[in-house]
Amino acid sequence: MSAVPLVSIVDVRKSFGDFHALRGVSLDVQAGEVLCIIGASGSGKTTLLRCVNQLVRPDAGAIWVDGDLTGYRLGEGRLYPLSEREIARQRLHTGMVFQRFNLFAHMTALENIIEGPVRVQGRRRAEAVEEARALLARVGLADKERSFPANLSGGQQQRVAIARALAMRPKLMLFDEPTSALDPELVGEVLAAMKELARSGMTMIVVTHELGFAREVADRVVFMDGGAIVESGTAEEVLGNPREARTRAFLNAVLS
Repeated sequence: MSAVPLVSIVDVRKSFGDFHALRGVSLDVQAGEVLCIIGASGSGKTTLLRCVNQLVRPDAGAIWVDGDLTGYRLGEGRLYPLSEREIARQRLHTGMVFQRFNLFAHMTALENIIEGPVRVQGRRRAEAVEEARALLARVGLADKERSFPANLSGGQQQRVAIARALAMRPKLMLFDEPTSALDPELVGEVLAAMKELARSGMTMIVVTHELGFAREVADRVVFMDGGAIVESGTAEEVLGNPREARTRAFLNAVLS
């Protein structure tokens, strides 16, 4: 891992009215690291992820991805907000997989995957199709390229969503509870695709309630509560022998 983090989050704060979603969160993620964020609903996990991908603008603090300050540019000693076009260009370096699959219902699995590379990145269709087929095979869906979302299970749709994000060749992958909308019997196939991705060296920030996945795959686990990071460490440290009472209470509630 490089000494310079791929992602650097410094004192990020975000409020929605009177609700303080993030209270001065600071966090670094190294290239190739798998970071899992756990915590109860409303603890700030998803808001933090959405700030990294510029779907939410922080009220204060700063986030760097691969050395670039996100959302702003520096000029004459002042920070200027980026335009939506500039933000979209920065966002190309980051893939995000949501709780809901957000596939285009009128497109096949293959068409969903090549849409971004062809329309946004301007890559040749033949090249994009070849890569999309390889990605479908990678997530175990080589035989589903002509299937529409309505004909795929939830787990299959989520794996197409992962392939679609990877087709943009991101440096960073963000996962926002990618299995929470799935029936229990479908969770394993999505986690298997994510484990393979982690083994390949992809930098990943994963908001998850799947503690078994975090224990097996995460280089580091962060527990958030009340918009702040309460505890951070290896999976063995945070999940197996937590220092903080709030972490222990959360794990006891989840595992009981």
